Amino acid sequence: MAEVIMPKMGDGMSEGTLLSWKKQDGEQVRAGEVIAEIETDKSNVEIEAEDAGVLRTKTAVGQTVPVGTVIAVIGDAKANGNGNGNGTAAKAIQEAATSSNGAKPEQVSGGEGLTVEIRSTEREDMARAMAGTHAEGYTGETVHGTYRDGIRMALEEELDRDVNVFLLGEEIGQYQGTFKITKGFLEKYGADRIVDTPISEAGMVGLTTGAAMMGMRPVIEFMTLNFALVAWDQIINHTAKIRYMSGGQYSVPCVLRGPAGVGVQLSAQHSQDLAHWYANTPGLKVVVPSTPADAKGLLKSAIRDENPVVFTEHAGLYASSGDIPTDPEFTIPIGVAEVKRAGTDVTIISYSRGTILSLAAAEHLAAEGISAEVIDLRSLMPFDIDTVINSVKKTHRAVVVQEQWLYYGLAAEFAAQIQEKAFDYLDAPVERVAGAFVPMPYARNLELLAVTHEDNIIEAVKKTVARNI
Repeated sequence: MAEVIMPKMGDGMSEGTLLSWKKQDGEQVRAGEVIAEIETDKSNVEIEAEDAGVLRTKTAVGQTVPVGTVIAVIGDAKANGNGNGNGTAAKAIQEAATSSNGAKPEQVSGGEGLTVEIRSTEREDMARAMAGTHAEGYTGETVHGTYRDGIRMALEEELDRDVNVFLLGEEIGQYQGTFKITKGFLEKYGADRIVDTPISEAGMVGLTTGAAMMGMRPVIEFMTLNFALVAWDQIINHTAKIRYMSGGQYSVPCVLRGPAGVGVQLSAQHSQDLAHWYANTPGLKVVVPSTPADAKGLLKSAIRDENPVVFTEHAGLYASSGDIPTDPEFTIPIGVAEVKRAGTDVTIISYSRGTILSLAAAEHLAAEGISAEVIDLRSLMPFDIDTVINSVKKTHRAVVVQEQWLYYGLAAEFAAQIQEKAFDYLDAPVERVAGAFVPMPYARNLELLAVTHEDNIIEAVKKTVARNI
């Protein structure tokens, strides 16, 4: 059964409105046929069926739903039952499929014999895992908010705290940013501190580097961190190296932040995880938060740091929610990992959205009698190898999870580090879980084949638990 989701047609899109169904509930559709029309914040878009089968709608015409919401399913007539044209039947099927933690995986076809099994409860599992996270060691007041709220709170508190902090980026003022994180900031802080820039990433980074050298604390918002590639000469050869090349005479305290990550239907150029490229550059710190609380605490630390910090925000986490500390002095030190779930049989190491996937997988593994410890790296440079090694010495097995392409990735680095520093403690080879080595497809069924899933982690854990060196 194929899911039809509300697609993300741009970095600023968080929801869409269903204008019409071009095919009716219960109607047979062919792959490639237009089945619906939606309205986004910028244009109207037609949605095509990615597979052949019977259409069962889940969303009514005129309804506005968040990006990523399943608006219909396509499958065989027997599996879909009898619909009534308003999505009731398909909704009932979906609820039945997600009513149990033991839900069977669904097969998604990519054609040419390519299939992948995806647990039908993956999205719900991740939401439940996120809800179970808390700010480590914090006992003060909290508010319930989204990942986006955590970032916004950090920016606002640091703007209030330090007059040297200012924000710059394309459309962050009048347009309020692609994800509306800076909504209301222009009115509150003025154009001198909320700077709308031309479409020139190289110019933005050059301005940031110079301002930081002169004692300011600029924070860039890239519409997507993929656009930062245009400014790589500035970032790699100037921002990262000036402190070293000046013999310490100049610090460059700045933050380069923006959305990144895979699996949100932004296609090959805008749906990728390039954090390992930055982590490979001396002079840069790289931060990859997984929860709303960590997003706030780590961003505040990044803004206060004396070094340039690349702050990677996973676009697929913006709408996720959890508890956020309200204390304006709540910070999380850069370079310190966190054990987000204790376990005894295997250590799962990840970061950003991979951490939440790993927590969801650990819950299913626990039901099968496998106790998985989940470590959230939180920072990729500097990284906390001691927490990882201490865990592996206890569990004797390790699985490293990343969203990047498999080759030359962070999983390979941590697998090497573990085998160098804890080889005598390992009872099985270190397993890696990673994305497919392909440019990210836009078509949803192909994208699902290319990205990391909960069941990939479960499979890797079971493989290492069953093996001995």
